[in-house]
Amino acid sequence: MSVKKFMYINRKPPYGTVYALEALEVVLIGAAFDQDVSLAFIGDGVYELTKGQNTDAIGQKNFSPTYTALGDYDVKKLYVEKESLEERGLTLDDLQHLVWEDEDDDWAEKDSIHLVSRAEMADVLDDQDIILSF
Repeated sequence: MSVKKFMYINRKPPYGTVYALEALEVVLIGAAFDQDVSLAFIGDGVYELTKGQNTDAIGQKNFSPTYTALGDYDVKKLYVEKESLEERGLTLDDLQHLVWEDEDDDWAEKDSIHLVSRAEMADVLDDQDIILSF
C-alpha cells in the first residue's frame, strides 16, 4: 500500500476566520498518523507564516508559534508562492524560520519553507494525491 500525498492549501489570513487554525490542526493530526503532508501558502495565506504576530488587539490567541512544531511531526514541505509574497510587500525574511532535523545528516537543521513560483506551485500541486483547500 503506497502512502498518499496530502496537500493542504492555505489561502486565508491567519485571523478573522477559523480556516488557518483548522488547517493547522488537521495537518498536525494527519502528520501524527504518518501521512505524507505538505502545505501550500497562497494569497493571503502567506500571512500565516509571518514573524512577530501580535493578536492582543483582536483578542484572539496567537497560534503562529505552533508552526515551529511542524518539523517535530516530520512536516517539512511548506511551499510559499513567491508572487503572493511579493504582491503583499513581503519577502522570505518576513517569515518565521521553520526547520526540521535531518537524522540522516547528523540531525542538521534544514529549512522547511520552499519558495516557489506560481508555475512551480502548479507542478507541486499536480504531484499530490489529495488536496484540501482552506
